Amino acid sequence: MADSHPLDNPAKWALLGPQAHLAERRGGALRYPADVSPFVALPDEPHPGDWADLADLVGPAGVAATAGVAADPPPGWEILMRIEGVQMVADQAIGAAVTNRVTTNGSSDELLELGPAQVPEMLDLVARTRPGPFRRRTVDLGGYLRIRRGGRLIGMAGQRLRPPGWTEVSGVCTDADFRGQGLATRLTLAVVAVIRARGDTPFLHASADNMTAIRLYESLGFRFRRHATFVVARCAVPAASSAAATRPLPATTHLPGTAPTRDPADSIRAAGSGGLAAGGLAAAPLIVSRGGPR
Repeated sequence: MADSHPLDNPAKWALLGPQAHLAERRGGALRYPADVSPFVALPDEPHPGDWADLADLVGPAGVAATAGVAADPPPGWEILMRIEGVQMVADQAIGAAVTNRVTTNGSSDELLELGPAQVPEMLDLVARTRPGPFRRRTVDLGGYLRIRRGGRLIGMAGQRLRPPGWTEVSGVCTDADFRGQGLATRLTLAVVAVIRARGDTPFLHASADNMTAIRLYESLGFRFRRHATFVVARCAVPAASSAAATRPLPATTHLPGTAPTRDPADSIRAAGSGGLAAGGLAAAPLIVSRGGPR
């Protein structure tokens, strides 16, 4: 069988390619570290053995989110959420030129990069805006930009899956007190500009029933590529072994002030049917976006 297009199975191609340094692997299953992202990857047409590998990888009661692959888990998995989404790409010229400053209502807001030192305030903004799954090491995926006013983080946007030649726009959120000023749209365009400068093409996911968000993304230069189903499931199968074959990962550094790790299903449920795209399973992680940039 010929290889699929990278965007047909974006998590797989990301974890086998540009983001391989983050991959945990057992047999045919891959995933991001649990404190980075809930996404997992399976072959395009997974067999029972691939699901068994994934069960070993996530462990009993582990939660896994498939990124747009239409493959329901077999018995032994509990489906927690299913989201019908659309995948959109910006493979043509998009938006106006973006500088590192955003001017809104007469004020000028500088776009600055976010890093590990800002994780506590990023998690605080995520808790208030619920853009989708965002964990204490999600920032390791890179490319997050912020807008700050009065010393307060009021908006951010970043990048998530990176299959070869493509990068997903994700984590777009704005504090409720500052919505309606076009900040999220500006942040989205700024992230798009960064992606293009690297030579990649931007893409995103949105909830299929959110026509408001879809029309907005179209106005920003994105076009429909395909339908994509996202499934979040919990493993109820005892692991065959305790991950002896799991690929070793870089050590995780504890970040002072970050919230303790919660059950991954909690953050996904909190996202509810929210954003897949610019925000997420969200607020489900830019799994898909129900609310678009504002």
